[in-house]
Amino acid sequence: MADILEVEITSLGAQGDGVGDADGTPVFVPFTMPGDIVKAAVKDKRRNGLYTELLDVISPSVQRQEPPCQHFGACGGCQLQFMNDAVYSSWVRERASMALAHHGFTDVPVLDPAISPRASRRRVSLKALKTVSGVVLGFNERQSHKVVNLKACPVTRAELTSLFDPLRKVLGATLAQAMAANVHMTLTATGVDMMIDAPMSLDLAARERLVEFVNAHDIASLHWQEQGFLDPVAIRREPVMDFGGVHVPLPPAAFIQATDEGEAALAGAVVAACEGYGRVADLFSGIGTFTFPLARGHQVMAAEGAKSALDALKAGVSTATGLRQVITRHRDLFRQPISAAELDKIDAVVFDPPRAGAAAQVAEIAKSTVKRVVAVSCNPNTFSRDARTLVDGGYTLDSVLPVDQFLWSPHLELVGVFTRV
Repeated sequence: MADILEVEITSLGAQGDGVGDADGTPVFVPFTMPGDIVKAAVKDKRRNGLYTELLDVISPSVQRQEPPCQHFGACGGCQLQFMNDAVYSSWVRERASMALAHHGFTDVPVLDPAISPRASRRRVSLKALKTVSGVVLGFNERQSHKVVNLKACPVTRAELTSLFDPLRKVLGATLAQAMAANVHMTLTATGVDMMIDAPMSLDLAARERLVEFVNAHDIASLHWQEQGFLDPVAIRREPVMDFGGVHVPLPPAAFIQATDEGEAALAGAVVAACEGYGRVADLFSGIGTFTFPLARGHQVMAAEGAKSALDALKAGVSTATGLRQVITRHRDLFRQPISAAELDKIDAVVFDPPRAGAAAQVAEIAKSTVKRVVAVSCNPNTFSRDARTLVDGGYTLDSVLPVDQFLWSPHLELVGVFTRV
């Protein structure tokens, strides 16, 4: 039988779990916050403390709020929605500070976070499963592969949530029994772009059914993917993103920032940090989220390893007006980073790598003479690691802006501004 503890929660951990103390040992309790007194069952004993399951909130914090989502506690996302806005904002900022402190950055100014509001997520990836009672469609349960059948999602744009029930219907008529699929939806400037990834090819009846679904719900485009083969089922309008007035085609299920508000905060911070620097390198440029805002006032070299993303960026450049020079480089920056010698011709560098960070590229930046570096990251831990490399190479970390596009979750992006001293 599991040990049962009564614990007062005094702080929050890096993943948002409440942290208390039992005879000098840290106790981590999910769904709790400072000020709660709770009953919890010990599930795992690790070197850094006891990990538990919440049994009861005996005495709630005065700053605890009623979670707005009917799926709270089951759905694996948005696990922090019981915190009021003030506590949540404070924790987002502290989350950034904790990651920085682990790499020796204890006195860097961490700015007030930019937090996307409710109903702002413009891209989602859903799981679907055909069962005897219909299609289950939603996100995974917390620490489980079981899918929560979403009826609503308070963080997602209504243009996407309104498609949940029609999707269940069309997938129910298309998928085989017990078949699973992944559904990627992105709200673009021209409508919803959708890709369904499932282990089956489409016959004529299924194809016609999907086209009818697309037409009925004014979906811009729908692709069906089977074992990597992409089938353009219906393209009513080309999906495009609007980056500072430049329309850029969106490859199916390509990466974009999760919210309009988050993109605006990130791009605004990047552009402001590069003001006064002439030539800018945008590394890991993707389809041009930062390239195009920067190109209004700078010469920009955009480097990206994914050819489809770079082709989309080039297409945007070809139709844009009012930009300064944009040069593109198709380059795997993990295997072949831009060298310090090449970077010495650049005044400022912006880099926005995947979660693993950019260790090889950052090592070259640290050896260069570039005066200003702007690091954008979706992983505070690898951001801090790469920041340490830059600082050890002669840069100062001037400030860090936390940007939260995944409301009520531990996921966090950072924008760090560095200057060579």
